[in-house]
Amino acid sequence: MLDYFDDIRRSRKITPAVLAAALSACATETVLLNSERIEQQFGSYGIDVLASEAGLRRSSLYSTKDGERVCRTYAVVRFTDEPDNSFSPEHAKVLAGNSLGEVFKANGWAIHKQTLHIGSFEIEKSASEIAVLMKLLETDTLAVHIYQLLLAKDDQVFEYATIIEAHHPAYLSWHDLLGIYHYDDSETLSTESISELIALITSNTD
Repeated sequence: MLDYFDDIRRSRKITPAVLAAALSACATETVLLNSERIEQQFGSYGIDVLASEAGLRRSSLYSTKDGERVCRTYAVVRFTDEPDNSFSPEHAKVLAGNSLGEVFKANGWAIHKQTLHIGSFEIEKSASEIAVLMKLLETDTLAVHIYQLLLAKDDQVFEYATIIEAHHPAYLSWHDLLGIYHYDDSETLSTESISELIALITSNTD
């Protein structure tokens, strides 16, 4: 499965247009972090790291409701194989279980999400770990966002991770994502790659 992440990296280089967009984010960062948007919408935010191995991390970004944690975003992160030394301290904090966006933003990094795919998929009640964490009571449709996360600071841009996020239907829809992020579907991932990556987040981890 990790081969698909490697294929994405080989085929998605940082083009001049992407570089310019990432650098401009240093001065014009307006998109809320996932953590900020969840807290703003639901009144609370936390992160549970569910699994971490071989450069791959699964986590639940949650809010609390009636004393229970409800997953609002289920994220699978594939870190770059050789993180640059420029952000080693921040990367160490992320690996220790801290929220990725919060760590880098707090340390002066601008975050740019280079969207590779925006779509949706259907999930059945209790069909997987994600359905249980989101406390879904019936078959529902989840929005999915696949992107490369770039870090920008001091006129430099670094690739940090490829991320797959599935969002709770009460949090973000497919239409919401299209309104937030720039997405050029003429350069979309292959159908096979999308299916394999979605399978990665819908499969059980135990």
